[in-house]
Amino acid sequence: MPRVFVLTMLFALPGVASPVSADERFEAWDANADGRLVVEEVPVPLRGNFARVDRDGDGFISLAEHLAAIGQPPAGDPSARLPRSVEGRFDLPYAGTDNPRQCLDLYLPRSRGEKPLPVLVYIHGGGWMGGRHRDGLGRMAHFVDKSGYAGVSVGYRLSGEATWPAQVHDCKAAIRWIRGNAERLNLDPDRIVVWGTSAGGHLASMLGVSGEVEELEGDLGPHRDESSRVSGVINFYGPAELAAMQGQTPLGSPIDHNSPDSPESKLLGGAVQEMADAARQASPRTWVSADDAPMLLVHGDADQLVPCLQSVDFHQTLQDAGVEAALLRIAGGAHGGFRNPMIDR
Repeated sequence: MPRVFVLTMLFALPGVASPVSADERFEAWDANADGRLVVEEVPVPLRGNFARVDRDGDGFISLAEHLAAIGQPPAGDPSARLPRSVEGRFDLPYAGTDNPRQCLDLYLPRSRGEKPLPVLVYIHGGGWMGGRHRDGLGRMAHFVDKSGYAGVSVGYRLSGEATWPAQVHDCKAAIRWIRGNAERLNLDPDRIVVWGTSAGGHLASMLGVSGEVEELEGDLGPHRDESSRVSGVINFYGPAELAAMQGQTPLGSPIDHNSPDSPESKLLGGAVQEMADAARQASPRTWVSADDAPMLLVHGDADQLVPCLQSVDFHQTLQDAGVEAALLRIAGGAHGGFRNPMIDR
């Protein structure tokens, strides 16, 4: 794996903007034109509705969530939301099932040469409880349009359907699907970087540290002989050590991470502190070793949902093991919604 490619993918990721909104209010409120709203962008009299409209609980209101709240359905054809330069292939099953969660969307530049394309894989957030692979459309479309790389947005079973380790099994099956179809699609199987936000950042990190961990591999899909290793990881404010989250949480956080109702507990199938083995298995810090993929960690130091110390400690563990890693701490940054123009979300 050429190091220059990994560093380019990890440290030169362009800012990502979603397609133009179909609603004038959404467009007017979206002050930084990133295609989603944080609470500070919503008019003060309406901020009390923010949590209700933010259906997946990721700290943002997407265009689809806004349209659902005002009773206007989003456009049905996802291809209509793509730039002319990008081809989309949607809802491709990667696990050999008809489960709509075990599907991915593939984005390809329409103008491409004979050289195999590097691949950026996006994994959505939502506390492992919400979100879907289509949520990556805006990010991947813009990235593919600007970079010429291929993009993949991966869905996975949510905690209401299946508990850990189903989620990492799904993501690994998706990586194997990419490799199994690389020759047919002219993708480069040796240049796959995975990017995730929040819960998706956690899963991206799990892919980065568990390339040879048999107990996390699963047996899904028709490409079980392929490797699930990735070439690099971009983790935006994802958890790294589930059992430590409550002790690191700043005052005023709306989440009790040790509660049976917390996102982490629902992921594990029981209260975090009562599921010690599962919590350890589901924590990226557990699996760090010297041969892990290079990582870029991005975290706001005022994040009240996933403590910034999760990334600080994870970064130190990676460095101690000799893994190439960088931590970008966003001063005053919350759980995304960063105002740094170089950083998406």
